[in-house]
Amino acid sequence: MTTDSSDAHPAHEMPRRSGDDLRCSIARTIQVLGDRWTILIVRECFRGRTRFSDFRRVLGIPTDILTSRLGSLVDAGVLERRGYREPGARERFDYHLTTAGDALLPVLGALAQWGNDYRPSGHGPSRLYQHALTGEAATIAFVAPDGRVIDPADIAIVPGPGENDPSIGPIRPLAASHG
Repeated sequence: MTTDSSDAHPAHEMPRRSGDDLRCSIARTIQVLGDRWTILIVRECFRGRTRFSDFRRVLGIPTDILTSRLGSLVDAGVLERRGYREPGARERFDYHLTTAGDALLPVLGALAQWGNDYRPSGHGPSRLYQHALTGEAATIAFVAPDGRVIDPADIAIVPGPGENDPSIGPIRPLAASHG
């Protein structure tokens, strides 16, 4: 098979391999949560909102987009759709976080922590994460199995069993100064 110049890639640019996004946990997660509206719907679920009308009112999201995003979150197993009926009204549905949805709490906490540190509003944080009983401030961190907090500079990202690019080795992205 010959390749004409329009199919050739410069030496510094590798062609995208099919299936890479399916192997990458971050890419698969972004397929579910990578939209502004989607992550805000999840945020509202953590704030106790479950009804379509509440999402619509609080977020100001167009109805068609809300319908689409709720369907995607249900399909991805993040939300569960439950029927309810108020007296004299037709059946409606509300949306509840599943176990997979509950597991997104640290993700939202990390986004909030980053936003507070690097995109401050000038008014202070809109929400604080804290220990429910003591009121102690909580932060997102890398934690070893024995409970030790690991400094981000000491984190290594290493190839996992699903990695299919042999040229990618272990890296310590924050170990060197960012000059």
